[in-house]
Amino acid sequence: MTTETADINAPEEADLKAIAQVVADVERTQRAKDPDGFLALFHPDSLWTTGHGKVLIGFDAIAEFTRAVLPTATFDGEVTYEVTHTQFLRPDVAAVKVRQVYHSPEGDTEGAPLYVMTKQDDGRWLLQACQNTEVRGE
Repeated sequence: MTTETADINAPEEADLKAIAQVVADVERTQRAKDPDGFLALFHPDSLWTTGHGKVLIGFDAIAEFTRAVLPTATFDGEVTYEVTHTQFLRPDVAAVKVRQVYHSPEGDTEGAPLYVMTKQDDGRWLLQACQNTEVRGE
C-alpha cells in the first residue's frame, strides 16, 4: 500500500496565476500611464526602488512619485513584463523575478525587477518590496 503526501511547500497553481496577473497588471497600468491602477497593486506598507535607484519607502512616497512621473512618462514603443521565476519564501510570501523589456525604434532595453509579494487575508497578492534594475550590455 502506498500513500501520497502533499508537498506543503509546493505553490498552489492559483497563487502562481494570481502572481502572474499582478505582473500583467503592472504592464497594463504602465502602458496606460494609469497611476491609480498601478498603486492599487501595492501593499500599504511597501517599499519600491526605481530603475534609477530612487528609494521610495511607504505607500505615500510611492504614490507621490507615481502620480508625478507616470502620467507624463514619455517613451516610444511599448513595455512588456514576463515572470521568469517565482520562489515562495513562505506560502504567503513570494520572490518574483521579472523580465521587463522596453521595445523602441532605437532598440530594446531591459530591466530585471525583483518583486517581493505578499498574499493578503482576502487572497489577493500585492507588491510589498520591489527593486527594478537596469540590465546593461556586457
